[in-house]
Amino acid sequence: MESTSKTCLACQKPLRGRVDKKFCDDYCRNNFNNQQRAQDSTPTKNIIQHLKKNRAILAGFLLQEEVVKTTKERLLAKGFQFKYHTHHYENKKGNTYVFCFEYGYLPLDHDWFLIVKRISES
Repeated sequence: MESTSKTCLACQKPLRGRVDKKFCDDYCRNNFNNQQRAQDSTPTKNIIQHLKKNRAILAGFLLQEEVVKTTKERLLAKGFQFKYHTHHYENKKGNTYVFCFEYGYLPLDHDWFLIVKRISES
């Protein structure tokens, strides 16, 4: 048996109950986790914010359509930033699509882009 008692990670009060307990209540657990998230680096937060914005812009172009063409100028006007994306996909024809989560684009000639939504493979 352990002679040392465990304390709450948030408030340092002694814990009662289960041996693997880390927090005395939900308030302390939430407070501790919120403080951990607040310490995330700002660059990471900014990148995630840009990715989400790019995704929303691409989704806004599609609306009810499956595929849409647009110009680079229209994308930039809405605040799209081409350097932020999640992955690339090369199809059988050798075309490389750039994706922000499930929404992507295929660069075409003369600064035109084909915007698509990837269908899940589940």
